[in-house]
Amino acid sequence: RFCLPLMLASLPTMATGEEITPALQDSWGDFWLFRFFVNAAGYASIVVPGFLLIQYFKRRNYLETGRGICFPVIKSCVFGSEVKSVHQDDGSLPPRAEPTESSTARQVFKLLFCAAGLQASYLTWGVLQERVMTRTYGATETDPGEKFKDSQFLVFMNRILAFTVAGLYCALTKQPRHGAPMYKYSFASLSNILSSWCQYEALKYISFPTQVLAKASKVIPVMMMGKLVSRKSYEYWEYLTAALISVGVSMFLLSSAPNRTVSTVTTFSGIVLLAGYIIFDSFTSNWQDALFTYKMSPVQMMFGVNVFSCLFTVGSLLEQGALLESLHFMARHSEFTAHAMLLSVCSACGQLFIFYTINQFGAAVFTIIMTLRQAFAILLSCLIYGHTVTVVGGLGIAVVFMALFLRVYARSRMKKRSKKLPPGETPVQKV
Repeated sequence: RFCLPLMLASLPTMATGEEITPALQDSWGDFWLFRFFVNAAGYASIVVPGFLLIQYFKRRNYLETGRGICFPVIKSCVFGSEVKSVHQDDGSLPPRAEPTESSTARQVFKLLFCAAGLQASYLTWGVLQERVMTRTYGATETDPGEKFKDSQFLVFMNRILAFTVAGLYCALTKQPRHGAPMYKYSFASLSNILSSWCQYEALKYISFPTQVLAKASKVIPVMMMGKLVSRKSYEYWEYLTAALISVGVSMFLLSSAPNRTVSTVTTFSGIVLLAGYIIFDSFTSNWQDALFTYKMSPVQMMFGVNVFSCLFTVGSLLEQGALLESLHFMARHSEFTAHAMLLSVCSACGQLFIFYTINQFGAAVFTIIMTLRQAFAILLSCLIYGHTVTVVGGLGIAVVFMALFLRVYARSRMKKRSKKLPPGETPVQKV
């Protein structure tokens, strides 16, 4: 594992015969593509042996011949305990709770509670994310302070708390009998931690408003992944809104502000990292959608994915020696410790609010709340961190959110229309 960094760091000095300096090693360590491959090598050191073990147990037909104390664990991890559900919708999100005889005021209170929880969780998360990745800690009049650089540690902090919360929830509440082979969660977990890592790293090169708009444009790669992974088909309005989103994002990215500082300039590295985030995140959502063909609850999905996320990230951090370095940084800067802990709390609480909101009010209401959250996040970031937006950029933002609301409206109309179809007709499957 240490051979590749040593070879890369020594290439510029081989011709001159000079020794490798610490500054040169730091420059390689600060290069995001280098860190990406080092992290990937750490994940591969866990994935490859796991893959070989799974193939070994399958070739041995361990499900029929296996015995002993390890049999239940291996069966659950490699084979699962149930066949897939015949209908894909059976294993997806739990059925939406229909309003009972409760008063209108009670329903309004629930809606306000969900909206406030989502907004508070993710707006705080966004502000803290930008603070941690773009500002220094420990700055004084004589010392400029130091920045926290290891995005993977932040991903680990988020996942360990989400894993704990999901585990406690599953233990304290009644859940469906779990049937999916545990190893299948590793695919969504790997793409999820890579997308989160790209998201944190991108803030080193681009502004937070740019990142928020890029997230809004992930509708396009999600549709592409849906065609490739799940063989989905889409309506004309979905292609139209996707095109409008891409136009709005392009208007924002191509606009220039005269007072834009170096820290908020959109760079090529930032664009590449955003593309990586969108691609990995699109794969995650489609793979999770395919996993829901097994009967499971969203919290079980959250638990399974975060189990592997914790395993991958802590393994990679230990191999690189970065875990102790990050803990030492936390010991030096108590403010960073508070920010990292609050980031994890907001991430875990936000996921629980997502499940509750969809269960109570459906996906359309949830999408509207989260779309408003994105608009508020851009406004809040501009107010706190002084980002400037030109008239053309503001118009691009308006086009993006207009397309998002149009998408929600069209989807709700199509859902009502599909309920009125005769029994023999089936609507086109939608994202």
